[in-house]
Amino acid sequence: MLLFLDIDGTLLPFGSANPYPVYETPSGRGAAHPLLNRVDPALGPRLLALGCELVWATSWQDEANEVMAPWLGLPPLPVVDWPEGVEPFGPLHWKTRPLVAWAAGRPFVWVDDEITAADRDWVAAHHPGRALPHRVDHRVGLTDADFAVLAGWVGAG
Repeated sequence: MLLFLDIDGTLLPFGSANPYPVYETPSGRGAAHPLLNRVDPALGPRLLALGCELVWATSWQDEANEVMAPWLGLPPLPVVDWPEGVEPFGPLHWKTRPLVAWAAGRPFVWVDDEITAADRDWVAAHHPGRALPHRVDHRVGLTDADFAVLAGWVGAG
C-alpha cells in the first residue's frame, strides 16, 4: 500500500509556534532550512510504523530526500515527478490525476492539506483500488487523530 506524503501544511504546519530542537542533518542541509524546526522529528517513525510504502508527493521534489527525510529519520523515498504544466482541472487539486496515475490501481493513502470533496469523488470514480485521500489541517499538520484514521484505514485493508 502506498502512502503519498505532502510536506507543506502536512508535516510542516503553518501555524506551529512550538519549535523542535534543531540539529544538523547528516547532509548538513537540514539545519539551514528556516522552518524545519516546526516539523516534529517523531513523525518519521510513526509514518514508518504504518507499514506503507512512503512516497513524497510534494512540490519539494528531490529536496524532500535531501532535507526532510534525514530530519525525520527516513530513508530516501520515491518522489512523484509531476508532469510539466500540470494545471488545475476545475475543482480538482493539481496532484489528484497524477497521483492516481502513479498508483496504477494499487491501494493508496494520500495525506495533504488541500484535499477537497472533489478530489475524493474523482479518486473514487477513477481509481479501481482502495484509496483514502485524507485532508490534514494545515495549521497543525499531522496529529494523533490523523494517525488513528490512517492506521485504522490501513489496518482494514
